[in-house]
Amino acid sequence: MTTSWPLLRVLRDRNAGLYLTSLLVSAFGTSSLWLASGVWVKDLTGSDGLAALCMLAMWAPALAGPALGTLADRVRRRPLLIAMDLGLAAALLTLFTVRSPGGLWLLFAVLLLYGTVAVVAEAAESALVAAAVPGDLLGDFNGLRLTVTEGMKVLAPLTGAGLYAAFGGAAVACLDAGTFVVAAGLCALLRVREARPARSAGWRRETVRGVRHLWGHPGLRPLVRAAGTTMLLGSLSATTTYAVVDRLGHSPAYTGVLYAVQGAGSVTAGLVAGAALRRLGGHRLAAAGIALNAFAVAARALPWDAVALASALAIGLALPCLLVATFTAVQRETPGPMLGRVTATAGTLVLGPNAIGLGLGAGLVELASPALLLPLYGLALLLTAATLAQRADRADKASRTAARSGSDANPT
Repeated sequence: MTTSWPLLRVLRDRNAGLYLTSLLVSAFGTSSLWLASGVWVKDLTGSDGLAALCMLAMWAPALAGPALGTLADRVRRRPLLIAMDLGLAAALLTLFTVRSPGGLWLLFAVLLLYGTVAVVAEAAESALVAAAVPGDLLGDFNGLRLTVTEGMKVLAPLTGAGLYAAFGGAAVACLDAGTFVVAAGLCALLRVREARPARSAGWRRETVRGVRHLWGHPGLRPLVRAAGTTMLLGSLSATTTYAVVDRLGHSPAYTGVLYAVQGAGSVTAGLVAGAALRRLGGHRLAAAGIALNAFAVAARALPWDAVALASALAIGLALPCLLVATFTAVQRETPGPMLGRVTATAGTLVLGPNAIGLGLGAGLVELASPALLLPLYGLALLLTAATLAQRADRADKASRTAARSGSDANPT
């Protein structure tokens, strides 16, 4: 009951319920387009490389997160989100004109815009949620938010693939456009008071101020650093997936089973992350998630089906704990006026290493067996977890010492 009650409070909260519904709708459309865009390019050109560029176009804007996130602090967040949802819906409808390889420039341009809007929206939503949802429910809300997005990653691609097969890529783009219109309408119903943004001190100065706040904060810096390291090592591990499946004696299609199991773990983790955050605190929850991920990654070196499935489930459980702990801490420890740019900066530092890890891992897996690479990745993750846990212990000890000193100085 102690776990479910806060989740019920989140769902009963009007603003939280509206936002989660909006997120569910838009995440469904995004996940559908994510798969269909690559298939669309592959069908028109026959090129695997060009198909892969679809994901690059959507991820590339994240590297400019600190600067893009500043936009979310210069205007009121709710009108910004509504305008971006409607603008992106209009841009998606232009994809009805893409019928040949010559028109693919438009698809890539829309995907690049899509990724840019996603970075700004993530920053604006984080700040808007921090203002609209009670502070004691932020951890539970962020867990549910992750459950929704991960759940859509499991379900929506199947819908997108079916719609693409029946009616083509333009139909999937139309579906996605419709979800953004609905999301804009739900966002318009949010009841939140937003103060007029402070007068701008200059884009560059505001961006630098956000980066300095994040990296100079004694509680946020170790969390973000550990999360970025974990995502780097996790992406290195992910590049071994096909090699792991090959060692198990299965066809490449078996990777779909592993990803589905991992998705189920992520959905489950999102439901309990809020309660775990209250019990353990941010640093310890993050350290526990990293440690679980370490053992799961190392265990994938064993060529047994049961171990591979259990490892996928454990990875799905572990990473959401880390992300919920990190981004909830950012929301709680950052002043509202700069929360957009700080969230975007954290997103770049945490998720940006994915691109590095995928590129580096693709080369390493050609040179060495997963039986060698995965235990090394697991060991590095375990050291990351131990370092973060040790820092949390030192902080607790310092806090207790300060409390005792205060009580000694002011005896009752």
